[in-house]
Amino acid sequence: MFRRLISSSATWVPLPLRLTMSTIFVAHGAQKVFGSFNGPGFQKWTSIPLPFSFMKPTWLWLAVAAFSELIGGVLIFLGLLTRVGAFLIACTMVTAIAAVHWPSFFVPQGIEYPLALSAICLALLISGGGMASVDLAMSGGRRR
Repeated sequence: MFRRLISSSATWVPLPLRLTMSTIFVAHGAQKVFGSFNGPGFQKWTSIPLPFSFMKPTWLWLAVAAFSELIGGVLIFLGLLTRVGAFLIACTMVTAIAAVHWPSFFVPQGIEYPLALSAICLALLISGGGMASVDLAMSGGRRR
């Protein structure tokens, strides 16, 4: 199971996807967790209301979203458990689309941007970390 999780395609294509995604999500996660880059910080972030009433306790779900962005971004940057990081971020983006951005399509409030980020996550879920990833090094350089 673990070998399949870290298996990776023998291509450089995932590298620019990984670097772009990690930059975006480490920054967004740092805003929410640490208050970096003029972000709200953890206490303020976890106190906002959620549009879904079934998501209780609210602070827990918002904390999971913030840490998913931060930790998922770091994992994707390193190419370490790339599929896990991409899955964490994809779940956060699908929730954001359903809860915040729907039904408008175009930015700044539409689904256009989180949908594109979800598609990049899907590509990383399929391909793995690719070349220059810890996943490939951990698998002994074996490529699928």
